[in-house]
Amino acid sequence: MMWHLLGVALVAAGTCSASGADIRIVSSTYTAAGAFPTSAYASYYNSPTGTSAQVQPVISDPVTHKVFPLVLTDPDDFPKNDTWDPHTFPPKVSSTTLLEQAIEQIKAIAENPVFGNNTCTQCQAGMEVAKFLALAAPEQGPNLAVTLCQYFGYDTDADCQQQYDWTAYGPILTQVASYGNLGGYDGQLLCWSFLSLCPMPPTSPLNLTGYFAKPKPNPLPTPKQPSGELLKVLHVSDIHLDPRYATGSEANCSDYLCCRTNVNNSESPQTPLLPASRFGAYKCDTPYSLLLSAMEAIPPLTGTVEEGFNFTLFTGDITPHDTENQYSRAFVEYVEVVIYDILKKYFGPAPIYATLGNHDIYDQFQTAPYSMGGDLATQYNWLYDHISKMWEHEGWLSGFPIEFARTHYAAYAVKRVDGLKIISLNTNLWYTANYFAYINATNPDVFGLLRFLADELQASEDAQERVWIIGHVLSGWDGTQTLNNPSNLFYQIVDRYSPHVIANIFYGHTHEDQLSIFYANNGTNMSAETAQTVSWIGPSLTPLTNLNSGFRVYEVDSVTFDVVDAYTWASKVNEFPSLDDQLEYGPSYFYEYSARDAYGGNIPWPENAPLNATWWHLVTEQMETNSSLVELFNTYQSKSSAAATDCTEECIPARICYMRSGSASLAYQNCPANFGSTQG
Repeated sequence: MMWHLLGVALVAAGTCSASGADIRIVSSTYTAAGAFPTSAYASYYNSPTGTSAQVQPVISDPVTHKVFPLVLTDPDDFPKNDTWDPHTFPPKVSSTTLLEQAIEQIKAIAENPVFGNNTCTQCQAGMEVAKFLALAAPEQGPNLAVTLCQYFGYDTDADCQQQYDWTAYGPILTQVASYGNLGGYDGQLLCWSFLSLCPMPPTSPLNLTGYFAKPKPNPLPTPKQPSGELLKVLHVSDIHLDPRYATGSEANCSDYLCCRTNVNNSESPQTPLLPASRFGAYKCDTPYSLLLSAMEAIPPLTGTVEEGFNFTLFTGDITPHDTENQYSRAFVEYVEVVIYDILKKYFGPAPIYATLGNHDIYDQFQTAPYSMGGDLATQYNWLYDHISKMWEHEGWLSGFPIEFARTHYAAYAVKRVDGLKIISLNTNLWYTANYFAYINATNPDVFGLLRFLADELQASEDAQERVWIIGHVLSGWDGTQTLNNPSNLFYQIVDRYSPHVIANIFYGHTHEDQLSIFYANNGTNMSAETAQTVSWIGPSLTPLTNLNSGFRVYEVDSVTFDVVDAYTWASKVNEFPSLDDQLEYGPSYFYEYSARDAYGGNIPWPENAPLNATWWHLVTEQMETNSSLVELFNTYQSKSSAAATDCTEECIPARICYMRSGSASLAYQNCPANFGSTQG
């Protein structure tokens, strides 16, 4: 009998209680106060009591002991073209090295089988020229990137300048050109991913001989007996606080990011066509007022006012979706301090386990591998140092996990007193927008974090521990967010240590409520018998884009650490404009659904048995015969947004396929494209 099915039988024999008290959800709706809670901060740069202005609290960094200036976040006067921070270029190389690189790259071009009279050949040949410029005159790399972007019409002249000059991604692209194998796999991957000029290169074959210290146990160890005692765990993701949010500015802008004083609608540049509501809008990130309303609503909605949560997961993305030239180190540090202090205030003293989002770094999306060597290898260490010290300051981590996070891309493993191990990965390592992930891309683990993961899982198998993995950028769903090679290796690691070690995986990033199932043998047979582990993709607090604001709570068995049920709440962003010009009421967060109740009606499943991979596969089988379940899933995917797109016809089998794809490589191999999102 499969491990999961045995687990179901054991759970069915247990009862569901927590210290004799019912901890099921106690409230379905909570309406926050209309007036901003002025006691949240000791002082402000402006008055937080008006209905027409967003708050600007005075924030002090507990790590650096500096007070962040108002100009960093002032909606009327924030930096529009920040040049405060250094942008490091790769070093110039010798003539001997240039010769060696020329020979190696010419060989790579000659050996690449896709070359011929096609756009892929042109793209990779052009990248070869860029490579030698980056080696010989790296300071000219940004100028080349801007000029080519403008010449080929990849964007407007202004946007090309904004994205690729020396204050933005120009230096990063120069580094990638300098270090990448642009005549081979790296160049083809770049030409496919960013320019659509090459076919997608195939997933590189994996040689796992000797990769794992021990073979997978056969038979698997007997599942732990569930306790029947439930833990309550909060999952918050993608807050995207925008302290530069300007109430009354254009919420339907022609440029990016909306709800800012520096953007407008081209059809009405002087007068906003859709004024930004005080509490947020569909095309904007989270203002302070919405953040504080959500924090206020969560405890009474979830029955945690008195005892709190057992612990909280925060799966990343704290900063707004600014353009790169409006970012800075100070801005990232400012938002880190605000978000972590807020989470601690409302959900402490229980620990909060956080992971690094792709927007939680400057430069955005980027994680440089230490294997680059020299100063370039450590160019983002300032972030890992600051964020690990913040986690230590808040009391969430201490000792070795802090030191490991500081020196390993903010990743860590920590064992809780109840026996659960939590492994946090910086999954920017496999993000398609991380330019550094395209250097030596045939190697599925350039950053070494998947080796770290496998070693930690082996130690947990030896100790008979259960593990949760948390990250930000998901490994699967529709395959658009993750590079194939690292996600493929991750899938094999999950296969090796599931279901007896890995209990659950948690992501964020898409802003939508999604889920993926991992199967044995790389998904060659997808069935209830082969389903092993689930990755929960948590809903975002930010409304961006065309989504409601939401959060989730899991009920978790205290011994098996399986999820028994998952509850989601949301707030209707389309109703926010009606809350302006009054102080009596703020946003209402309403109880949206229970996963067990929403999808399990026709599944023979014991009461209080876990919502594990077996159960979720049975849900997908129900979806194949009852398309209304997919339509319901689509509704919840957007957190019941009035602006969400529908899922009908060919979208229905595509969504089921995404749910069965734990890696990008499987999604590309098996699933129709372009049906992953409800955001339109």
